[in-house]
Amino acid sequence: MDLVNHSTRLTADIPNDSYPVDLAHYPVIHTQPIHWGEMDAFNHLNNVVFYRYAESARIAYLQTLGMFDGNMVTVLAQSSCQYLRPVFYPDTLLLGVRCQRLGTTSIVIEYSYYSGAQQTIVATAEAVIVRLDSDGKTKLPWTEEERTHLLALEKKVGHTPQL
Repeated sequence: MDLVNHSTRLTADIPNDSYPVDLAHYPVIHTQPIHWGEMDAFNHLNNVVFYRYAESARIAYLQTLGMFDGNMVTVLAQSSCQYLRPVFYPDTLLLGVRCQRLGTTSIVIEYSYYSGAQQTIVATAEAVIVRLDSDGKTKLPWTEEERTHLLALEKKVGHTPQL
């Protein structure tokens, strides 16, 4: 497993044994190295940094779907993170990203943070994203094409979001 690659990859396009089994049903994997300056006073990854990593992984997921091209307006309506184990420098996290629920105008995105050093899931998180029209005031439904593309991506790894 290549833990120094700083890219985002589609698991559907990579052999199954290239990623931990814990991330097998996540269509997008975002690779995130830990930086020394992200440590807190207890010498583990600061809790705020998990949210920054989720943001990068979320953008990568939306880019993979072609939904982050500058024309779409989305707003983060809610986010949460459950810290399961402390993370220490040096390490590289693999963030599995998938759609947990696809609504009419929203999407719930689910994350699993896998530690290369610990060889286990160290945190889980979720975020609710709402799609808005170009003025940023009115909710806008996902198009049928966007829904079809998202569901096809998820299906490649054997995952079906709630509808």
